[in-house]
Amino acid sequence: MAEGERTISDEDLDAAVAALGDPERFRAAEARVSRIAPQLGQVLDEVLAASGGLLDTVKAQQVRDAAGQDDPAERMAAISRLLAEETRLGMLVGVAVGWELARELEPTATGAAERGRND
Repeated sequence: MAEGERTISDEDLDAAVAALGDPERFRAAEARVSRIAPQLGQVLDEVLAASGGLLDTVKAQQVRDAAGQDDPAERMAAISRLLAEETRLGMLVGVAVGWELARELEPTATGAAERGRND
């Protein structure tokens, strides 16, 4: 663990994830994300591109395999799996980016809180 990084218990993590189920809290988070969506989209693109094209090669092969299915039902199932996997990957990378963004902002928020107490 990096110096200064706090340990989060499984219970605290579970409680935090459960708190995200509150519709009002989610709306506030959604509003914050929508303000920075273009920048986050650019970061997400850069992270995915950092694979050196490997993901593009794999994805192209998966698209060819799905499109090449003779049976229409099998083709639809393969395309659905491909879309689901692409969505999961994007979500996981998005979570990782969000997590790191929170870590970057944590000292800023702490500093602002301390400045407010000292004023």
